[in-house]
Amino acid sequence: MATAVSSPASNWDELRREARRIEGDLDVRLSSYAKLGGYSDPRRPASDSHWKSMEMEIESLLARLTEVNEAMSRCAAAATPTTSVAQKLTRHRDILHEFTQEFKRTRGNIMSIREHAELLTSVRNDINEYKASSSMQPVPNLLRERAAIHGSVSQVKGLYSIMLTMQQVKMFYIFQIDEVTSQAEAIKGVLSAQRSTFGDIQGKVKQLSDKFPMVRSILGMIKRKKSKDTIILAAVIAGCTLFLFIYWISK
Repeated sequence: MATAVSSPASNWDELRREARRIEGDLDVRLSSYAKLGGYSDPRRPASDSHWKSMEMEIESLLARLTEVNEAMSRCAAAATPTTSVAQKLTRHRDILHEFTQEFKRTRGNIMSIREHAELLTSVRNDINEYKASSSMQPVPNLLRERAAIHGSVSQVKGLYSIMLTMQQVKMFYIFQIDEVTSQAEAIKGVLSAQRSTFGDIQGKVKQLSDKFPMVRSILGMIKRKKSKDTIILAAVIAGCTLFLFIYWISK
């Protein structure tokens, strides 16, 4: 895989397959990263370590995808430029940009959620300490504080659910657009081949007509004969019609 990235002369199809594989891994990792970051407990070192490890994996995949895109650019520049290759290369660059921006947004959202969770934990600890130090704390105040804490937790969970749903919908449409683009390019290639075939047939028919002028002359004579027969038939029909009209008047 490292050879495919470092070699400018790597096969285009092989590089594109590698790019699509990494894009698929990134899609799965980003979804898992958002879930893990949203539900991890900042008080547990093991959970924080797992979250950081996944973050490093995503950064590594983004770096590898960047290298593959650069190798694809070199491969496209070395080969004969075509519209199809340019469109596919642009599409892969757009997907890389989308993944990078999505990772930054998700990381920022997760950091905000974790900071909020740490703040709530601190508030809970302060309340517990206060309850332990003073048994005279009025019950209604404690209930109001608990309700406020639960309300903040519900808001955090709702924000995370919306963020995760938007990410999944966006990535679904990105891959659907890529598949539709590939199908359209394949149909375009088939139509181009058919048009080339019809052009060849038309050229051969013209060459045949130029090589055999007698055939063309005979076809012209047949056409003129058919025109003359049509005129004669029309004259006979007109005469018969006129005769019938005169006969009808004379009666």
